[in-house]
Amino acid sequence: MRPSRSLPRAILASLAGSQVVNALTLDLSSPGKWQWCAPWTANSLDLLAYVSSDSIKSVSSTLAFDMMTYYNGNQTGGTPGNLPPPYYWWEAGAMFGAMVDYWYYTGDPSYVDVTTQALLWQVGPKRDYMTPNQTKTEGNDDQAFWGLAAMTAAEVNFPNPPADQPQWLALAQAVFNTQAPRWDTEKCGGGLKWQIFTFNNGYNYKNSISNGCFFNLASRLAKYTGNNTYSDWAEKTYEWMENIGLLDKSYYVYDGSDDLINCTRLNRIQWTYNAGAMLLGAATMYNHTNGAAIWKTRLDGLVKGLDVFFPKDNIMQEVACENNGLCNVDQHSFKAYLSRWMAATTKMAPHTSDLIMAKLAPSAKAAALQCSGGDNGRTCGLKWTMGATWDGSYGVGQQMAALEIVQSNLITRVAGPVSNATGGTSVGDPSAGSDYSNTYNPLTPATTGDKAGAGILTALVLVSFTAMTWWMNF
Repeated sequence: MRPSRSLPRAILASLAGSQVVNALTLDLSSPGKWQWCAPWTANSLDLLAYVSSDSIKSVSSTLAFDMMTYYNGNQTGGTPGNLPPPYYWWEAGAMFGAMVDYWYYTGDPSYVDVTTQALLWQVGPKRDYMTPNQTKTEGNDDQAFWGLAAMTAAEVNFPNPPADQPQWLALAQAVFNTQAPRWDTEKCGGGLKWQIFTFNNGYNYKNSISNGCFFNLASRLAKYTGNNTYSDWAEKTYEWMENIGLLDKSYYVYDGSDDLINCTRLNRIQWTYNAGAMLLGAATMYNHTNGAAIWKTRLDGLVKGLDVFFPKDNIMQEVACENNGLCNVDQHSFKAYLSRWMAATTKMAPHTSDLIMAKLAPSAKAAALQCSGGDNGRTCGLKWTMGATWDGSYGVGQQMAALEIVQSNLITRVAGPVSNATGGTSVGDPSAGSDYSNTYNPLTPATTGDKAGAGILTALVLVSFTAMTWWMNF
């Protein structure tokens, strides 16, 4: 266990005084500019009191520490890489992706060993993130979040595993190589299904997060390796999503459709992480194609489409569930992924930086203020628009979302992602995962208690979607 650490000095100073203080506020959109703000509760994470990148790193350190207190996989009796209930396996992969980001932004090595252990423990016997204790419930999106964490590790030169262990790039390639054969042309003209195995609820659902993560991964592998097989798949996936309407003319990204009706009707609910997955994929393709006009049009459209998630004061909201308080455990984390992918987009397409940072900076301020609850006075809620009034929610997702939005404001102060041609050190294997059999069958089907997934739709929605108000005709 990492030893307990103190709060940033500004918070300690405020705790020594009155319960309400006037905080010096840093306008993150204009580094170095100070301004006074209204009184606020003393226990909130005072990101706003800092001017230097070191100070933002200090706040990120506190957020990372608090998030990792939910993890016991590195303790006696724990399983490395797994979070305890109610968190599903995919979110653990996403969380360790956030810890790779944390190292990238801060340079803090405190969590390198635990992150490496987790990412390697879950690779499975074929080194493709099809680990036996998860495969009977694993969806394409679940596998993808682990593969994307490995992809990020390769891109930021996260310390490489020992030579006899799976390497970051090879793991990302293995995930791609297991998913490409699952591309299903029997219904809807293509696309990945949400679930891998027929006995799982959602097998007939083709959703944006599974296909968006595949697109995201393919584009980044193309950029890293220079292999156009990956970019061909990225193009194919984008065009398929566009053709069936998961991406509309306003560049809104809808959740999915049922292949039992040949994807003729859509679930038009919008989630932040769907938009984020498509955004970074498009930005990477724009970069990989040296600024091709078609990818600039697509990218700029997707940037504009993000406005739906920033309805007031450029503060990010999970509009589908946040205001009504209906976000589930999975959905509490979705803003983390939009935050990380928006920041990464600015490195792939610098012309997007002004528009994106205009959203990341106020959202980070608001998120830091919302980290004001719990016994420690700094537990993060989800409703960033509530300022320093804690919304009463807590968990891995809320902490991860706050961590990603805060540390994303360091994106202008770090180098961009590397590739094979620009200093990348991760060893790849183009054939990794290629011995995957799509007919692989776990020993037993999943039980109701086993069922894990992205948590977007329940079995009830999948069975009776025609009766649900958010399902609409084209």
